[in-house]
Amino acid sequence: MTPSFRIGQGYDVHALVEGRPLILGGIQIPFPLGLAGHSDADVLSHALGDALLGAAGLGDLGEHFPDSDPRFKGISSLRLLDKIMLMVRRKGYEIENTDIIVVAQEPKILSYKEKMKGLLAETLNCALERINIKATTTEGLGFAGRQEGIAAYAVVMLVRTE
Repeated sequence: MTPSFRIGQGYDVHALVEGRPLILGGIQIPFPLGLAGHSDADVLSHALGDALLGAAGLGDLGEHFPDSDPRFKGISSLRLLDKIMLMVRRKGYEIENTDIIVVAQEPKILSYKEKMKGLLAETLNCALERINIKATTTEGLGFAGRQEGIAAYAVVMLVRTE
């Protein structure tokens, strides 16, 4: 019997570097540092993508979009999420809800959260209220506290549509 719901968890981290834009949740955020990576390095979207893939039993982001593949160089992570949702829907699931946490000392993302949620809801073709984004600092501790990088965690619940 196919389960009526499934849960997935995702995590991603990228180093902060000079000379790159900072993209979180599909939004370019004014900040002197950006995230290093093969794609746009959007840790929020990457964590969400991994959670979606995990919930659907479809492996992980690196399996589907390897950083060794030149097709994904500089790609918007929203495009990757679009492809992931097609795979999730083919398995017969839709998003019930997702909860995402961005871990960064700086920048503060409160003023960008609603726009991020709107872009994610549009990309994933789901209701805005099914997406929640939170942010936290590490009180100066660890790589995030030293502003060496930004991390994100995501949890997703999928529901069966068939």
